[in-house]
Amino acid sequence: MSDTPSNAPNSEQPQRTAVPITEVGEFQPIYTNFVRVAGTPEELVLDFGLNTNSPGSAPQTIRLTERVVMNYFTAKRTWQALGIALQRHEQAFGVLETDINKRAAEAAKNR
Repeated sequence: MSDTPSNAPNSEQPQRTAVPITEVGEFQPIYTNFVRVAGTPEELVLDFGLNTNSPGSAPQTIRLTERVVMNYFTAKRTWQALGIALQRHEQAFGVLETDINKRAAEAAKNR
């Protein structure tokens, strides 16, 4: 039997403490529907932009307007946080279909 109470924190897991956050200045919100992902051995680079191309029209250049550079540890934590947010959204509103052809077929079937 162990001397450690069962509700004691596991010494192998780091203790997390709340970190104060200060928002500096005003945020400038952007809308993006396109992201290009690139990386180096040390960092992940995400370039965001607006894709205004529509099916059947002449292709237009996608203009990238914002860049986020982060290390892979922060990228993984971001990926996990986005995954949790997407799971909650899908539980509340249904599965998000990312294949536009499947979405179009489903929409046509529901007409």
